[in-house]
Amino acid sequence: MLWVEQPAGTGFSQGLSYETSEEEVAKNFLGFMRNFEDTFSFRNKNIYISGESYAGMYVPYIADAMFSAKDKTYFNVQGTMIYDPSINSDTVLAGMQVVPYVNAFENLFNLNDTYMSSLRTQHTECGYADFLSKHFVYPPRSRGPMPSPPKTRNAKCGTIWSDIQQAVTRVNPCFNIYDIATTCPVLWDVLGFPGSFEYLPKGASIYFDRADVQKAINAPNVKWAECNDIALQKDTSLYSGLDGGPLTRVIDQSQRTIIAHGNFDFILLANGTLMSIQNMTWGGSRGFQQKPKNDFFVPYHNEREKGSLAASGVMGVTHTERKLTWVEVFLSGHMVPQYQPSAAYRQMEFLLGRIASLEEVSAFTTQPGVAQPVLGKGAGTYAGNGSVPSRELFGEGEDRRVRLVTDRGFL
Repeated sequence: MLWVEQPAGTGFSQGLSYETSEEEVAKNFLGFMRNFEDTFSFRNKNIYISGESYAGMYVPYIADAMFSAKDKTYFNVQGTMIYDPSINSDTVLAGMQVVPYVNAFENLFNLNDTYMSSLRTQHTECGYADFLSKHFVYPPRSRGPMPSPPKTRNAKCGTIWSDIQQAVTRVNPCFNIYDIATTCPVLWDVLGFPGSFEYLPKGASIYFDRADVQKAINAPNVKWAECNDIALQKDTSLYSGLDGGPLTRVIDQSQRTIIAHGNFDFILLANGTLMSIQNMTWGGSRGFQQKPKNDFFVPYHNEREKGSLAASGVMGVTHTERKLTWVEVFLSGHMVPQYQPSAAYRQMEFLLGRIASLEEVSAFTTQPGVAQPVLGKGAGTYAGNGSVPSRELFGEGEDRRVRLVTDRGFL
């Protein structure tokens, strides 16, 4: 597995960034990969590319460039996976969807009734409610592209998202745009991220900024940051998720493509990504023909170390059509591998083709002997010890029960 900090100027990477487009970024990345593969005899490998957030631009453009190179010795791309990706405009990914999102998670925002009522009114007056009712549907109503988001002379329509952020921060000053479930006290991270604002407690340090760490990993002695404004200061490329864009081409040419999204992410909203998908054409059709509703299952596992606890069971909603897989991850913020590492590990197994589906109820391929539930339908099908409704917590879905089994019978 290879972690790459790019474009130049990101993290420990050296030099200055002169790119002004994703096409230039992809060209330079392919040059790096050729040099890397030649230097370390890494040619003729299957390649899978993954990233999160703005990698929703980087990954499709890089993968598209690799397919265009038609050189499987260096660029034999099999699949891609992008988390909470930036694939469209802020209006589509956040602005139009933010009021329904706040409604859905009203208890976590804790905004008063008067303000909530004004938000709903604003959502309607800005034309967002009507637009979503007409165009955010399964299957898409038209074979042609959606119209552009509604334009309005009311400046407040363009600031709904930021207005909500300011309002909720008054109620919860520790509100985290990357994870709406965060409350006070202010948390910090060894990577210095994520959070609505920078915070480093007295005496603490960013892990990769420590001189001893940089020496141990043979890294340059520079100030390290997970995100900065040095690289790609101006991006002139079209959004990757526009119809006919690089993301659609990559889906058609890959074995599988995964778009995953944490449902506690506020900076980019899951339904905004889904609406973008409904405006994309791939595999000969536009959008998903059915609304995602199937259970995403994360295997039960043996790790019980308190420092590395991770979830198990039904942890989201997934759907696959024409080689594109969508998965919404429950109880996860923007950085799914950080907030729900076991879910991300399962998604990687699927990306690599080690399991047939994210709906599959089976053990991790690296822990084949761990007992897993057996799903059944109908009230009381599996009554007794170990039985739980799989979707009761989220108030939707069939009445299903699970039981834990081993090769020798019930647990």
